[in-house]
Amino acid sequence: MKQKRPLSPDEEARHILAMMGGEQSLARCLEFLRHQFDVIQARSQLLLTLSTLALTITGFSGPKIAQTNEFARYSMAFGIVFVLAGMIILLLGGLRIRWTTQFNEETPELTVSRIIRYRNAKTKLYFLELALLVIGLAAYVSAVVTYLMNG
Repeated sequence: MKQKRPLSPDEEARHILAMMGGEQSLARCLEFLRHQFDVIQARSQLLLTLSTLALTITGFSGPKIAQTNEFARYSMAFGIVFVLAGMIILLLGGLRIRWTTQFNEETPELTVSRIIRYRNAKTKLYFLELALLVIGLAAYVSAVVTYLMNG
């Protein structure tokens, strides 16, 4: 079976409007899209929690782990920088609020399309935040493993 390409924001807007009952169903479309933003918000909150946990643990055990050897020290520093970078992008970008009711274009289709573009941008930002956090946690865990093997 041939995989279809993802819909463009304009195509997706037309699809959602048709699925919800046409141009007069803008309120239902906004509610539908709001649930998608809820998913991004919940996942971003999880990343924030993981980042906070990593930074908190570093405050307690970081100095001891860093004393293990040069590799542990550098990988812990590298990990903290990446976790912090992901957290900053999350706080300044991913968790930034823009209400769907603030989007008001000439037609319901243009409004829904613009909201979808905003959702897609937030999704890309989420994946960047996730990548930074994963890189940071991997480096951090390598420092902990080094500590456990040599400590």
